[in-house]
Amino acid sequence: MSRPEPSRGRTGRPPLTSRPQILAAARRIIDRDGWEKLTVRRLAAELGIGTTTLYHHVRDREDLLIQLLNEHADRTLALDLPREPRERIVAAATAIHDSLAAWPWAAEVLTTDGFLGRLGKSSLRMVEAVLAGAVDHGCTPEQAVHVFRSIWYFTVGEILVRARSTGTDGERPAFFAGVDMSGLPRLAALGERWPELAARDTYPRALRSFVDGLLAGTAPRPSNS
Repeated sequence: MSRPEPSRGRTGRPPLTSRPQILAAARRIIDRDGWEKLTVRRLAAELGIGTTTLYHHVRDREDLLIQLLNEHADRTLALDLPREPRERIVAAATAIHDSLAAWPWAAEVLTTDGFLGRLGKSSLRMVEAVLAGAVDHGCTPEQAVHVFRSIWYFTVGEILVRARSTGTDGERPAFFAGVDMSGLPRLAALGERWPELAARDTYPRALRSFVDGLLAGTAPRPSNS
């Protein structure tokens, strides 16, 4: 009589899964399917482990996204900032912009309520830099919050619009295709140049103008006495 085949099932302890492995697998899902498709169940399947095992490392989907964002910030936001208040604000805002531009989905995640308050120290250091720069320039703390929020909205909006304005093949669609341009002489004169002009990176120059306007509009005016 032939002997029975030994069991091919997995025995012993489940495979060890590290935090870097988990975050790398989460990034693969986001790159492949989009951040909206990232779930704890799907991540566990990607790693070949049970969801119970994964819950030893992450509390839920929101915690997973926060861990991803904080790891990305730790790698991309480590820099020295200028001492001069205005330049400090510009440098911090530019660092935030460049970090999120590499991960546009992260900018979209951060537009939802509650996420900003759960960011790690690398990200919060940039927020602190903008607030401190505004206060050092002469703004009140309340005005400094207005400066940061305005820069934040401008930055996130620029990133999301630019990310969504590019097709999957990298080509921008014809903006005025099929539009009756009669009565719109300025737009008609631009014509086919619009996509090329819209693709230009105007953020650095626009940011400086924006910061100058915010500081001029919020900093206390010196008294005449």
